[in-house]
Amino acid sequence: MNLYSSLSNAGSIVKVNSFIRSVYNWMAIGLVLTAVTAFFVVNNNTLVQIIFGNPMIFFGMIIGELGLVFFLSSRIQKIQASTATMLFLLYSLLNGATLSCVFLRYTSSSIVSTFFICALTFLVCSIYGMVTKRDLTSMGGFMIMGLFGIIIATVVNMFLQSTVMTALISYVGVIVFVGLTAYDTQKLKQMAINQPDGASGSMVRKGAIMGALTLYLDFINLFIMLLHIFGVSRD
Repeated sequence: MNLYSSLSNAGSIVKVNSFIRSVYNWMAIGLVLTAVTAFFVVNNNTLVQIIFGNPMIFFGMIIGELGLVFFLSSRIQKIQASTATMLFLLYSLLNGATLSCVFLRYTSSSIVSTFFICALTFLVCSIYGMVTKRDLTSMGGFMIMGLFGIIIATVVNMFLQSTVMTALISYVGVIVFVGLTAYDTQKLKQMAINQPDGASGSMVRKGAIMGALTLYLDFINLFIMLLHIFGVSRD
C-alpha cells in the first residue's frame, strides 16, 4: 500500500510538473513574440503612423485583443487545440503592436530594468503560489475585485488625467497583480492535480494555453504598473 501510494504521488508530481512546464513554455513564447513585435513596430515609422496616427485603428486593435481573450475563455472547450494556440499567438502579436507605445514613451534602460524587476517579482510570487499550503482562493477573489476597481478607476482617469490617481492606480495595481500571480499559479497547480489520467493531448494543450494566457496577462499588467512607477520618460 505504501509503495502504491509512493508511486501514485510520484506520478502526480510528474503530471503537475509537466503541465506547469508547458504553461510556462507557452507563456514565454507569447512574451517573446510580444517583445519582438513591439521592437519591430517601434522601429518602423510607417507602422507607428498607422497604429498611433489613427485612434480608430489603435482602439480597434485593443477591442480585438479583448475579443480574443473573451472568445478563448468562453470557447476553449469547443475549439481545437491548434485554434486555441493560434489565437493565443495572435493575441501576443497584437498586444506587442499596441504595447510598442511603451518604447516610444520610456527610455530603453528603464524598460529593461523594470522588466527584470517584474520578472523577479513574478517568479517569486509564482513559486509561492506553487509551494504554499495556504488556500489562496479568498485572496484571489479579493484581488479580482481589486482588478475591477482598477479598470473603473483607469476609465475615470482617462477623463480626469490626474497624475495622483495614475500613481495610486499603479501602486494598487502592483499589489493586485502580485496577488493574482500567486493565486493563478496555485489554481493551475490544482488544475493539473485534478486532471484526469486519461486526458487527451488536445485537452491538456488547451489547458496549458489558457494557463499561459492567464499568467501572460498577470505578467504584462504587472510590468505596465511597475513601468508607471519606475519608468523614465523620454520627454
